[in-house]
Amino acid sequence: MRRLQLRRPRREGETGPPAGQPAQPALFSRYWPSLVGDGSPIIRPRVSEQLDFEGELVVVIGKHCRAVPRADALEVVAGYTVGQEGSVRDWQRRAATPVAGKNFVHSGASGPWLVTADEVPDPRALRITTSVNGEVLQDGATADMICDVPALIEHISAFLPLTPGDTILTGTPAGTFSDRGGQRWLAAGDVVVVEIPGVGRLQNRVVDE
Repeated sequence: MRRLQLRRPRREGETGPPAGQPAQPALFSRYWPSLVGDGSPIIRPRVSEQLDFEGELVVVIGKHCRAVPRADALEVVAGYTVGQEGSVRDWQRRAATPVAGKNFVHSGASGPWLVTADEVPDPRALRITTSVNGEVLQDGATADMICDVPALIEHISAFLPLTPGDTILTGTPAGTFSDRGGQRWLAAGDVVVVEIPGVGRLQNRVVDE
């Protein structure tokens, strides 16, 4: 399954795109062995202590499509689910692309189910919260996404055919450990919960490799 992710957090107090934002979104692939389902453990790799969390809305494609105009983009969506894009920050920053840090085995999660598109008429009207051990660290709204769902589908499908089951992780609010200065990272025993009302609640416990 093809997994494309775009991290577009809006920092606290920002009213527009970050300085130097590229004209087109920067995409990278996330492969299926890096994700687990709801209730399964997230693995902190032995080669790093910098495992971080990112709560995200996940778009699931429902039709074969290419070159989808923005006005028709939501028609190719099968539904939505919740994502926790665990990211190994030091590996993410070692190279020009973040692919390595985003693809450690079982470092992220998605689920617990698919909510069909008719149940989410406006993907820009959702709230995303992420908590670690009961403490809410991310609390954001999809309305603040710099690249919304139609924009992402239009952009990606312009060069890449999309197929049923493809997923797009759409971006995360401010509040990750990295955003907070990296004074701590996820550790074994931590419980990460990402919740999007109307879409689902994703919970995973961290274990060491």
